Amino acid sequence: MALKLYNLRPARGAKKNKKRIGRGDSSGHGTYATRGQKGQRSRSGGRGGLKLKGLKSGIQSIPKLGGFKSLKPKSAIVNLDIIDKNYKNGDVIDTLSLFQKGLTDQKYNAKILGDGKITKKVTVVGVRVSQSAAVAIEKAGGKVILPKQKTNETKVEKKS
Repeated sequence: MALKLYNLRPARGAKKNKKRIGRGDSSGHGTYATRGQKGQRSRSGGRGGLKLKGLKSGIQSIPKLGGFKSLKPKSAIVNLDIIDKNYKNGDVIDTLSLFQKGLTDQKYNAKILGDGKITKKVTVVGVRVSQSAAVAIEKAGGKVILPKQKTNETKVEKKS
């Protein structure tokens, strides 16, 4: 017999009728409706109420995690030798120019560290700079203009 769309059937035993619970004694699942006799699980809402069963083993299976994870993103780091290779005398360095030249993967969050040597006069504007890097840039004849720092000080007005 050829296989056609009208004679397709599932394999024998592949389909099973749903168990119809609580539909009278003659169904085979009446009276207690496969819930046993009395007790918490025989009542409605009973299964959700057993949350404390095996609580200790559940807690013991979760590993202990220590430490601290900061919510602030980490700064992209750029060293002085990389700046020396990629910038010319008199160039202005900011976070956007670092990103555009492909030196960082973040547009607005970068820090310049003091590894390597710098020979060019550059102006660093609005980028965080380590102390050693700031000293090296100023020795080479450049300038460092730091970004505005957030302060926790509150101004108190004096009444006279």
